[in-house]
This record gives sequence, C-alpha cells and structure tokens, in this order.
Amino acid sequence: MALNYIWVFFFLSAFIIGLVRLLFFGDAEVFPAMMNSTFDMAKSGFEISLGLTGVLTLWMGIMKIGEKGGVVAVFSKAIGPFFNKLFPELGKDHPAYGPIMMNIAANMLNLDNAATPTGLQAMKEMQETNPDKEKASNAQIMFLVLNTSGLTIIPVSIMVYRAQMGAANPSDIFIPILLATFFSTLAGLISVAIYQKINLFDKVILAYLGGLTAFIVGLIWYFSTLEKEAVTQISNIASNVILFSVIISFILMGVIRKVNVYEAFIDGAKDGFLTAVKIIPYLVAILVAIGVFRASGALDWMVSGFTWLFQQAGINTDFTPALPTALMKPLSGSGARGMMVDAMNTYGADSFVGRVVSTIQGATDTTFYIIAVYFGAVGIKNTRYAVVCGLIADFVGITAAILMAYLFFY
Repeated sequence: MALNYIWVFFFLSAFIIGLVRLLFFGDAEVFPAMMNSTFDMAKSGFEISLGLTGVLTLWMGIMKIGEKGGVVAVFSKAIGPFFNKLFPELGKDHPAYGPIMMNIAANMLNLDNAATPTGLQAMKEMQETNPDKEKASNAQIMFLVLNTSGLTIIPVSIMVYRAQMGAANPSDIFIPILLATFFSTLAGLISVAIYQKINLFDKVILAYLGGLTAFIVGLIWYFSTLEKEAVTQISNIASNVILFSVIISFILMGVIRKVNVYEAFIDGAKDGFLTAVKIIPYLVAILVAIGVFRASGALDWMVSGFTWLFQQAGINTDFTPALPTALMKPLSGSGARGMMVDAMNTYGADSFVGRVVSTIQGATDTTFYIIAVYFGAVGIKNTRYAVVCGLIADFVGITAAILMAYLFFY
C-alpha cells in the first residue's frame, strides 16, 4: 500500500512541477524530457533486470547449498542462548523459538525465500500464547524490530545490483554494510529492551553484545588509523576473502552432510532465475516513476533543499544525493531499491554517492512493510511501540551507513 501512494506521488508531483516550470518559467523542454525519461527508464529497468539473472542465479544456488548443508541450523544453535534471554515471556521451550532463530539466521544470510515463511510461522506460534490477540506482545515486538533492523551478514542482492551497474569490485561495500547493520540492530534491540525492561546487563546478553560490540569498535578503530588507500585495499581484500571462504564453507558443509551440492546449486539457481524475471515489472514501474520525478526537476529540488540545510550546519554535503534512498527505505523496499539503482545510474556505481546508497540499502530493512506483513498475518491491530523502535533502528542504521561510507570511501 505504501508503494502505491509513493508511486502516485512521484507522477503527480512531477506533473505539477512540470506545469510550474512550463507556465511560470517558460521551460518548453520539461515535458518532452519527462516523456523521454519514461522510455529510457523502462529500457534501463528491463536491461538491469535481465543482467541480474546470471549473478543472482549464482548466489541463490550457493545459498541453497548452504541451506541444505545446515548453515541455518548452525546459526540457530550459535545464537540460541542469546535469544532465550531476549524473549523472557516465551519461556525456554516455546515452539516459536525454532522458527524465530531460523528466520534470523536466514535473514543474516540474505535468504529471503527462507526467511519470510519462518518469520510468519514464528509470529503465528507467538500469537497462540498472546493473551490479547489484537495487541502485539512483547515477544512479537522484539522479533519484529530485529527483522526491521535488517541484520545481514552477506548482502547478496546489493552486490548483485552493483555488479550489474558496472562496479569494479561489487563486494567493496561488504564490510561497511556489516558495520552499519550491526549498529541498526543494536539500536533496535536496546530500544525494545528499554521499553520491556529487559536486563541488558545479564551475563549472557553482555557476553554476546559486549563481545560483538568490542569487535566492531576495534574494527572501526583499526580502519580509522589507516590511510585512505590502505583502508580501501584491506577492505577489498578482506571482503573478497571472506565471501569466497563462505562459498567454500557452504560447499564443504554440503559435502559433509552428503548433500548433492551440484543438484542443490541447480535448485537454488532456478529460484534465482525466476526471481530475476519476477523483478522486471517491479523495477520498471519504480524506475519509470523515479525517472519522471527526476526529469521534472523535483528530485534535484529535494536534494538541493537538504544540501542547503546541511551546508548551514557546516556539514559536508557530498552524501546528500543519497538521501532519497534513505528517506524511502523505511517506507518501501522496492522504492529504495529503485532510488539506489537510479543514483548508481546517475553518479556511477563506484562513485561516492553510489557506494553511500549501496551501504544505506544494506543497513536496515523496510519497517512499515514488515510491520504490515508480519502483524497483518496474525491480525495484530495495536502495534504499540513497534513502529517507534523500528524507526529508531532505521535512523541509526542510515546514519551509521553514511558515516561508514565516509570512513571507507571518501
């Protein structure tokens, strides 16, 4: 529903601004430019979607090997004790724990097809013991905010788009996204814990959060001490070594589990191909709307307004062309993806703006969409503080993404 309103807003606002430019400024080229943009962006959307097929097929195949090899189950066991402390009202043996941990693990691996069904199953299991069926329980809110914070270890889809848009090293945003999404998740978790009066100083929680936070802070400190060239070089090497190690470990786990890794790859690759084909109408629709919005001058006016505000505050404004992606992210995943593609198409995938939008896209998830789907599936009407905590996670994640982009790419 949000995307419907956004799509209509782009067209109507572009039409109004086009009329203003034509009638008051005598700009006779604005409407021809807007019409040309519809054809150009429709062509671009199709070409981008078609180009995604190969890389998306590859990664979906690799992910399927990992899934069948038990990687999701390994993640579930690793984070089990931590999650038992975050959902105290569920007790120790609640049937929701299985799908909760499977969902979070699948999200970490960017396995959208596996994450959504397990997420809905977790919501239904928690709803069974929810005393007020129309009001979100504490456990449901914690689970939802952890989803909206978008904790992702391997940002497959973003790397795929960067590859298609001509990035020299599509995985160079791997570490910046990992850092940004960590801060987003931490902010969401802490905000919910404060509302629910969860003891963050519990030894298990401290062990997980404290250890991971210390590692992340140490990583940021290390990179901050390096020269720009060294940061880029080490980040690129580390990102590619880690990602290739993931591929090898998935294959080895599949072999150990006696999985036919080739057949598993083919099964996942088929899903990747079908996903790439399904993306075409959605990407064309949003890119055409954004193209018209940009051709009318509306997007430039928006960016100019933000640039002026940050200039008045004495803040570097090189990141401001990425703000439309940031503003769209909590509202619509498709809209944000379209904004990201548009920015990379306009400024270049390896430009500073191109890397900022990529990092923002991976830093957090689409809050309102997830709330609508997950709560809607079980009939929750009173979301309580879920939106507030989800938006806190979004804000922190987007801010962290911009700062990480300056640290790694500026």
